[in-house]
Amino acid sequence: MTSPKVYDEAYFRRWYHDPAQRVITPEAVARKVRLVVGIAESLLERPIRSVLDVGCGEGAWRAHLRRLRPAVRYTGVESSAYAVRRFGRRRGIRHGTFGALDEVRLAGAYDLIVVCDVLQYVPEGELATGLRAIAARLDGVTYLEAYATEDAIEGDRSAWYHRSAEQYRWHFRRAGLTPVGMHCYVGRALADRTVALERGQP
Repeated sequence: MTSPKVYDEAYFRRWYHDPAQRVITPEAVARKVRLVVGIAESLLERPIRSVLDVGCGEGAWRAHLRRLRPAVRYTGVESSAYAVRRFGRRRGIRHGTFGALDEVRLAGAYDLIVVCDVLQYVPEGELATGLRAIAARLDGVTYLEAYATEDAIEGDRSAWYHRSAEQYRWHFRRAGLTPVGMHCYVGRALADRTVALERGQP
């Protein structure tokens, strides 16, 4: 059985701030944010107004989103008691988990829902529940960055749930999410507004 992960101060210091061990830089996060916002706004045909960031950690996406869209309404959800205690009030982060999103008090639907580098740490029993909750709150694009067993990656491999790309695709289809490329998916609100070659392999 996979042991529960501990997301304490030492964890964030190691994987997010230590230049010798971190797996992503602030510059890389900024590029990712610009990409995802561009895809969302292209499909919505307007600027994004609201973002839900699930498994947001310290809220790294928030500052980059605010630079692009100063008026955006940002809500972070994070399971780490440390991150919520230290950054929650300042950065709009509340306590919750991917599998229990329905228990978090969320305000309506969102133009963009971010789940970045989270899904491979979500237990099987919680994955479908969380994806259904995301689909129900999605008015635009969701960014579901996940790594499959086919991927050779570096970084934190503890408490890792090994799933193939096809297993992830099955879960996304079952939740009613349609792929549009680069880890981005749309729900029912936008699916009919995409054309065949915008939609990726189902």
